[in-house]
Amino acid sequence: MRCELEDYVDSLGLDAYLVGGAVRDELLGRESKDADFLVPGVDTDGLKRALAPHGRVEDLIVAGRLVGARLYPRATKIRRLAPAGIEFAPPRTEVSTGPGRHDFEIVADEALSVEEDMRRRDFTVNAIARRLSTGEIVDPLDGRKDLERRVLRTVSPSSFAEDPLRLVRALRFVSQLGFDLDDSTRQQMRAEAKAVRLVSGERIGGGLAADGMGELSKLLLGREPARALRLARDTGVLVQLLPEFKRAIGFDQESRYHSLTVDEHTFEVVQAAADQKRSLAVRLAALFHDLGKPHVAWRGTDGRLHYYAKPGFSDKSHEQVGCELAQSALTRLRYPNALRSRVLRIIRHHMFQLGKGDAVRARRFLAKHGDEVAFELIDHKEADYGGKPGEDGQPPTGDIENLHRFRQLLKREQKHPHRLADLAVDGNDLMGLGFKPGPELGHVLRELLHEVVDDPSRNTRAALLRRARAKLQT
Repeated sequence: MRCELEDYVDSLGLDAYLVGGAVRDELLGRESKDADFLVPGVDTDGLKRALAPHGRVEDLIVAGRLVGARLYPRATKIRRLAPAGIEFAPPRTEVSTGPGRHDFEIVADEALSVEEDMRRRDFTVNAIARRLSTGEIVDPLDGRKDLERRVLRTVSPSSFAEDPLRLVRALRFVSQLGFDLDDSTRQQMRAEAKAVRLVSGERIGGGLAADGMGELSKLLLGREPARALRLARDTGVLVQLLPEFKRAIGFDQESRYHSLTVDEHTFEVVQAAADQKRSLAVRLAALFHDLGKPHVAWRGTDGRLHYYAKPGFSDKSHEQVGCELAQSALTRLRYPNALRSRVLRIIRHHMFQLGKGDAVRARRFLAKHGDEVAFELIDHKEADYGGKPGEDGQPPTGDIENLHRFRQLLKREQKHPHRLADLAVDGNDLMGLGFKPGPELGHVLRELLHEVVDDPSRNTRAALLRRARAKLQT
């Protein structure tokens, strides 16, 4: 299957090969955002010279190493197809010099064959190349057979030891592709699980990739994250990657609301969020939302465990401790501040109750959380219900129906004032009445907003100025 970008690269006269994930996805009949090209017979300097007549050329740096060149073509149409540039690399070997992700040397060698370059890669399904000029497939490690079997197999017994990031990449591919590990790869993963601690947080979470996402994010955004998370747990990778999970694994909740252990419930909620195609923030919140339970559990007179704060039993609720655990993990994994803040707010408030679920409640909910987080809280709650099978094995349909009705109510009530910007007056209007800039001014504006949220008909300039004047006189 050819595309316009490949036709362009083929026209450069480089005898280039499409390699890696793009070939894998093509053979699986999947769309791919990858488009990496291997150019045998040249070294890096020669490759840059060959590309220079066609546009701007930059060094291609991976993990701090020069591995090839990135071309920003002069042709406007091609630049639109590849705004981040087109990546080219000569064949190379990677020689391990230690246990860490950065402990290796890259040796580009124009004399190396395409087959030899394939043998340095991570998994056989990624060690396939297609020659652009002829369509010839180069598959020295039987990657196509593994694709047919839907099996993930490392290219060598030392793959994980050479690059521990591959442990999380393997889990990501399990989630994205629905593959299983072959027995030897599973054993390697179990043996090298501790090595995942050597990988930098950016590559696991916050992301150094071109798309800004690390391997954990890609795992959670895959189709089958629960399958990958169970594999991570069973091989020991999960607690090395996220030690916050240690006390949750196998923890019996002993609750009439939960028949699953904390870890199994967590995996089910993450999977429900994936099935419902929820945002990364919701999926990350699902991953951490109940991890505080083993830390705060206390037994009530009913003989069951409880997880809310109660004097003499627990100083904190499970959602408070869940926030602390998530904060620690997301900071360590270098997630962006804005995303981390959203995730923590979802976790902190995920135990919200609908109450009457009326229009006033909907507007108050929007005013308290803001539109984005308000709907993500609903998304998370729906996924949470999806991870709570009852005695009949089914989620609580009545609760889910109530939640659906509340979601629709939120959408309708969005048109009514629920933000400070929606008020018919602002700080300048209040200062015109005699209020001084500062905390008191903000407090009065919030009080006015509260009144307007309860009764939108009060949102007129005259009515709000009258209310503000009365507050000024008290």
